[in-house]
Amino acid sequence: MSDEVLIERRDGLGLITLNRPKVINALTHAMTLTVLDALREWESDDAVRAVVVTGAGERGLCAGGDLVAIYQDAKTGAGEPDSPSGRFWRDEYTLNAYIGRYPKPYVVVMDGIVMGGGVGLSAHGSHRIVTERSAVGMPETGIGFVPDVGGTYLLAHAPGEIGTHLALTTARMAAGDAIAADFADYYVPAQDIPALLDALRTADPEIAIAKFARPAPASELVAQRDWIDACYAADTVAEIVARLRAHESPAARRAAEDISAKSPTAVQATLRLLRQARTLDSLEEALNAEYRATVAALAAHDLVEGIRAQVIDKDRNPRWAPATSAEVTAAQVDAYFAGLGEFELNLAAPRLGYRHR
Repeated sequence: MSDEVLIERRDGLGLITLNRPKVINALTHAMTLTVLDALREWESDDAVRAVVVTGAGERGLCAGGDLVAIYQDAKTGAGEPDSPSGRFWRDEYTLNAYIGRYPKPYVVVMDGIVMGGGVGLSAHGSHRIVTERSAVGMPETGIGFVPDVGGTYLLAHAPGEIGTHLALTTARMAAGDAIAADFADYYVPAQDIPALLDALRTADPEIAIAKFARPAPASELVAQRDWIDACYAADTVAEIVARLRAHESPAARRAAEDISAKSPTAVQATLRLLRQARTLDSLEEALNAEYRATVAALAAHDLVEGIRAQVIDKDRNPRWAPATSAEVTAAQVDAYFAGLGEFELNLAAPRLGYRHR
């Protein structure tokens, strides 16, 4: 077992602590397998009545996947499902689906930064807690990637067009936003988290959380539903951006600029994934579609360039190719939806319903 994830069974709880605080607990393949193995063992362990997931350090639960490792893989341009990243995502998405169906309470503290893969570890659980320090989001289009880890399913089922706005702009959700968008359930002040974790040792999650939960702060996203729903209901990225630029709200015009700065190809593939996810019956189906898209992204120029600009060189000046949305061809977007043959993820939804739908 890797010391990058601390696994403990105590007081009727299965305790999982992500333990890479210097990189905000960014996920590696080994960490994903450690968590999956622990959950599988505890499912049939009568001594474990609930699972509790936290992140070490003060900065956040999890900043997402290990982008440096993905960058090294993507530089080869192979885009193979059997590449290191392809194998990582296969196991990660299997874990995401497993969390969504987990038969025991899955309590996760989404304190601080919760991005990308961190959302996959948390937002499919049964008891999702945010604090005043929470910053939750799916930042993928900013690195030439697409929302994954079941994020398209969550985003597609958020109220109105809030999820489309979040996906295309990579905006972060504060606590009230995360609860309104159904990425979280409870608001607990950060200072009360230690006491809450102690209460879970002797009380069922609903009772323990009720002692410390407070009314959620107002959601700024909900307050802006008028222009969000009106602008993002369009069928194409070009029309969405046009509506945003024409709207009287300064926030709408800022959103147009945010989208225009992201990978044009990734943004178009993301919009199509979100619209598709609305029609799917299960989280597993969305993960299967995401796997096709993420494997395709490995072979695309923009993922390498996006990670280079944001993480490797940190010049924050990605050179996307194609450079504009108008230059993106249908074939380039279709590549994100191509079948993988024998390498399909093929997650199947069991009879037990998805917890949040």
